[in-house]
Amino acid sequence: MTTAATDTGLERIAAAFAGSPGSAALMPYLMGAFPSVEASVRIGEAYADNGADLVELGVPFSDPLADGPVIHAAATAALKAGATLHHVLEAGARLAQRLPVVVMCYANPMFARGVERFADELAQRRISGLIVPDLPLEESPAVLAACDAAGIALVPLVAPTTPAERLASIGERARGFLYTVSVTGITGEKDDLTRAADMAELLARAKAGARVPVALGFGISTPEQAAAAAAAGADGVIVGSRLVRAAAEAEAAGEDPAAAAGRAVAELAAALVR
Repeated sequence: MTTAATDTGLERIAAAFAGSPGSAALMPYLMGAFPSVEASVRIGEAYADNGADLVELGVPFSDPLADGPVIHAAATAALKAGATLHHVLEAGARLAQRLPVVVMCYANPMFARGVERFADELAQRRISGLIVPDLPLEESPAVLAACDAAGIALVPLVAPTTPAERLASIGERARGFLYTVSVTGITGEKDDLTRAADMAELLARAKAGARVPVALGFGISTPEQAAAAAAAGADGVIVGSRLVRAAAEAEAAGEDPAAAAGRAVAELAAALVR
């Protein structure tokens, strides 16, 4: 798909969710600069070619507390190869020509850059949104204000353990979409994902307090799990470790990581066809 000529990241994200041909918008995760900067751009382009509606672009970080071993290993490899925040944002700018890009960045690099400067740099590159997994609600007002001023969607996360009152407060402040974590713990492929009834209850709780679409992530790796998430009420489905693993295995085997990741995204998109 091609990004529509809208003015703000919030509008581009809203258009992607509204215009998704699937039963839920498909948002694959990409580790920026892995296995190299150019390869990561080609992987993102393969996502766009194979049915992605948006892309989550990860910034490699040395202490990624929310990430499981696959994504952590990719971040470590990218950093060892010399990847910087600038490299990742420039890759994001190229991908933003194809589809909405939501950057996933831990708080430390953002604060080191300066919140206002960081939000402006995203906007200048037509990056649509920002996820900061280690940014608590209580510390988010300044970041939210900077993102709002720049037209960037600050996407918060909620978990199965989030109390109802806090969930409502987070949902009220959500921009772009509300990232709902399907399981407690870190990212990674799960053979036994949350039961359908529990998934539906979690999504219903999240939707009750949100004014934006609700996307489900963490643990979703197979087409069947993606379809189950959509059937349970998810407006969007986020898949990460499965795709990073596909790219890593292809690279290790001397094959094209973009082609491998693109095939996996095509299977997920096919499972979400209405």
